[in-house]
Amino acid sequence: MKLAIVGGGGFRVPLVYRALIGDPTITELVLHDTDPRRLRVITAVLAAQPGGPPVRAATDLDDALRGAHFVFSAVRVGGTPARVRDEHVPLAEGVLGQETVGAGGVLYGLRTLPVATALAERVRAVAPDAWVINFTNPAGMVTEAMSRILGPRVIGICDSPVGLVRRAARAAGADPDAPGFSYDYLGLNHLGWLRRLSAADGRDLLPGLLADPVALGSFEEGRLFGPHWPAVLGALPNEYLHYYYFQREALEAVRSADATRGEFLDRQQSDFFAAADTAPTRAYELWERTRREREETYMAENRAATGGSERDPQDLDGGGYDKVALALMRAIARDERATLILNVPGGTAVPFLGPDAIVEIPCEVGAFGARPLPVAPPDTHQAGLMLALKSVERAAIEAAETGSRDAALRALALHPLVDSVAVADRILTASGW
Repeated sequence: MKLAIVGGGGFRVPLVYRALIGDPTITELVLHDTDPRRLRVITAVLAAQPGGPPVRAATDLDDALRGAHFVFSAVRVGGTPARVRDEHVPLAEGVLGQETVGAGGVLYGLRTLPVATALAERVRAVAPDAWVINFTNPAGMVTEAMSRILGPRVIGICDSPVGLVRRAARAAGADPDAPGFSYDYLGLNHLGWLRRLSAADGRDLLPGLLADPVALGSFEEGRLFGPHWPAVLGALPNEYLHYYYFQREALEAVRSADATRGEFLDRQQSDFFAAADTAPTRAYELWERTRREREETYMAENRAATGGSERDPQDLDGGGYDKVALALMRAIARDERATLILNVPGGTAVPFLGPDAIVEIPCEVGAFGARPLPVAPPDTHQAGLMLALKSVERAAIEAAETGSRDAALRALALHPLVDSVAVADRILTASGW
C-alpha cells in the first residue's frame, strides 16, 4: 500500500518512518514538500534507518497523491517563522500566544485552513479512495474543515490523549495493554478529560488515583495540575488545559522565558537543516540529537509555572502520534479492530454539538474507518468549554472559506483566553486581516 506524506520535509517525519520499520502495511512511501532542501535532508535521515519501505520524494502534489491508499496531512503553513509571529502578536497584547491554544491557535488556523481544504479537494480529485490522516494543527479545526469535503475518510489524530491514558493507568497500578482495560475520554483536540479508568473486573481506578497525591505526582499531568485540582474536577485534564486552568501562571511563564517555543524551534530547526544539508551522512545523528532536545523542552514553560520538573524518560522517545497513525492504518488496511482516541464526527455521542462536529473521542477502528464509541455525557463545565471552543473553530472555518473579517474577529474574540473584543481586533489587524 502507498502512503503519501504531505509536508514530507517536516522534522517529525522520521518518527513515522521509524514506526513503519518491520511492518508490511506500507510498501511505498512518497514524501511531498514545497521546500526541496527539507525534502533532501529528511530523505537522508530516513536513508540511515534500514528496514522501512522504499522512499520517493515528490515536489508535484498530484504525483504524490495519485494511487495513495493513505495520505498524511502534516503541513505547517508559513513554517516556524509564522509560528513566531502567531506567538508574539498576542503576547504584545497581554494574552497567550501558543501554537494551538488561544489567539495564536486561531491565527494559525486562519492561515492553515485554506491550504488544508485545497489539499482535501486534490485528494478527492486524484485519490478519492484514500484515507486522510490529519496531523496538521490546530487538528480539530483542520479536520472539521477537511471533513466537509472528504466526509468520514479524514481522521484527525493526536498523541496527547493516549499518552494521558497510559501514564494514568500505570500510576493507578494498571496495565493499559491488559485485556479488559478500558477508559472514558471526551473533548475536543487539546481540550479533553479522562473521566474513567477501568480494570478488567470493571472497577473504576480513577477516584483512587485522584485521591492519591503521591501517585498523581508520579506522572506528567499529575505534576502539571497539582495534587488537588484533578480531584476537585473529578477528572484528569489533557495537558493543554493547563493554559485554561492556570492562565495567569502560564502566560507569565511564557512572557518571562528567554524565547517563545516558536523561537526556540525556529532556531533549532534552522540550525539542524543547514547542518544536515551540508553533511548528509550525519543527517540522522544530527536529527536524533535535535529531536531529543526538542522532547526534553516540550511544554517547559508550563512545567516551570507549576514548580518545574523534568519529563519522564519514557516520554522522551518521541513516539506517540506516529504509533497512533500506524495503529489506525493497520486497523483500516487489515480490518484489525482496535480502540483509539481520534478526532472524528461525534454522531450521537455528543449530541449538543451536532452529528458532524469533530470531537476527540474513543473510537472502534476497522476497515470501515473510525466509529465513535458511547461515552458518558460531559458535565456542565466540560460541555461549556466544548461549546465555546467549537464556536471558535466554526467561526475560523467560516472566515477561511469566505474571507470575512467579521467571522475572523468572532473566532478570536469568543475564545475563552482572549479577554477583550478590542484586543482581538488589534491582534487581527496586526496579523494582516
